[in-house]
Amino acid sequence: MARRFWMLLFIISLGTLVACGGNMDNTSDEDEEELPSLDVEFIVPENADPNEKVELKAIVTYDKQPVNDADEVIFEVWEKGRPDDSSKLDSVNNEDGTYTVETSFDEDGVYELYAHTTARDLHTMPMKSITVGDASLEDYVEEDENKDEEEMSHDH
Repeated sequence: MARRFWMLLFIISLGTLVACGGNMDNTSDEDEEELPSLDVEFIVPENADPNEKVELKAIVTYDKQPVNDADEVIFEVWEKGRPDDSSKLDSVNNEDGTYTVETSFDEDGVYELYAHTTARDLHTMPMKSITVGDASLEDYVEEDENKDEEEMSHDH
C-alpha cells in the first residue's frame, strides 16, 4: 500500500513539473523582438594604400534611435595574427550617433579592427578588416601554415 502511495505521489509530482516547465517556454517571438538592442554599423574601407588616411566610422543606435552619448567608442587595430600588438584609437563623437577617427597604416598587411562600443549599459564589439597595399589573406594563411610546420618540426 505504501509503495502505491509513493508511486502515485511520484507520478503526480512528475506531471506537475512537466506542466510547469512547459509554461516557461510559452514566450512569444513578439516579446523577444520588443527588447531594445545596441547596434553598431562599423564602416571601414576594404582597401587602402600605405600611409593613406582612412576613416573608421561607427554608427551607434539603441532601439533604432541614434546614440549621441555613448559611454565609449574605441577602435582597436592590429595586424592579422598579431592581436597582442594592437593599438587603441579614441573616437570623435559627432553628436549625431556617429563616432569616427582617421588613421593610416605604415606597411602592407591585412589589419583587423574592433569598434568597442559601450552605451545604455551594453557592450558590443563588431569586427572588420582592411587590406593595405599589396597584402592578401593568402599571405597570412601561408605564414600560419609555415609556423605550424616549424612548431611540428621542433616538437620531434
